Amino acid sequence: MSEVKKATREGFGEEIVTLGKKNKDIFVVDIDIGKSCKTGAFLKELPKQHINVGIAEQNGAGVAAGMATCGKIPFVVTYAVFGSLRICEMIRQEICYPNLNVKIACSHGGVTPANDGASHQSIEDMGVLRTIPNMTVIMPADYVAAKKLTNAAAEMYGPCYLRFTRDAIPVIYDENAEFVIGKANVLKEGKDIAIIANGDTVIIALKAAAELAKQGIAAKVVDMHTIKPLDVDVVNQCIDEIGKIITIEDHNILNGLGSAVSEVVAERGKGIVKRIGIQDQFGQSAPYERLLEMNGITVENVVEITKKLTK
Repeated sequence: MSEVKKATREGFGEEIVTLGKKNKDIFVVDIDIGKSCKTGAFLKELPKQHINVGIAEQNGAGVAAGMATCGKIPFVVTYAVFGSLRICEMIRQEICYPNLNVKIACSHGGVTPANDGASHQSIEDMGVLRTIPNMTVIMPADYVAAKKLTNAAAEMYGPCYLRFTRDAIPVIYDENAEFVIGKANVLKEGKDIAIIANGDTVIIALKAAAELAKQGIAAKVVDMHTIKPLDVDVVNQCIDEIGKIITIEDHNILNGLGSAVSEVVAERGKGIVKRIGIQDQFGQSAPYERLLEMNGITVENVVEITKKLTK
């Protein structure tokens, strides 16, 4: 784990420029907030591959769908709350139903909008979009993962939702790390508890595992960067080898990562899952760390739940 901190949105902003230079079919469809979503460099360096539709998310989705029918690979870029909920019908009808090659790349996922309040905090996005057929749903854990998974999304065919966040977080991966969409990365092996996390909460899982190790508890840590398609094999492995799973996410515990893992466990008919995430409540205007604490998304809570499960 590096001492360096970078936001996942910065990884996306850098990688999309690299991709656009390599492939002239890659376009950015901006919803007029490129500064926050880090597409300014793309506009500057590749202006002919950039379209700003203004504050018109639904129109942006339609424009992107049309571009995809002409062989282009558009990335619709906005905040997560708008790129999932405001354009949900267009994503369903115009992008996923015809299975077009459109990517929805969104910053400010989860409660990282912090002081902007509940209206800008996207706690439902991944859950809503994972229920739509043909959609792939991804949330990178750090700056490196954001770059690698943006690349992977560009290379795959089909609708894809990429969720990034605002705050700088520790860089977990080195530049040689490999990522496959739909295949989780096991960051640490352990026999007593399995901790499955995604996005900014992966660092919480790693810190909790380090604290648990001091207390003689070996935690397996899994970065489930893709929640659809979920890596069912790694979940089954956690069920068979450990049987006790904690999920951590900056998303409503309903219909997100915790629900996806619980579905696998329920169908197996064995094992136990404890979900840590947004407790089905809207956020407030408050610092990011405070909002996480209000929902139990902390190292301390992971340790406490683990100790109860492993008595």
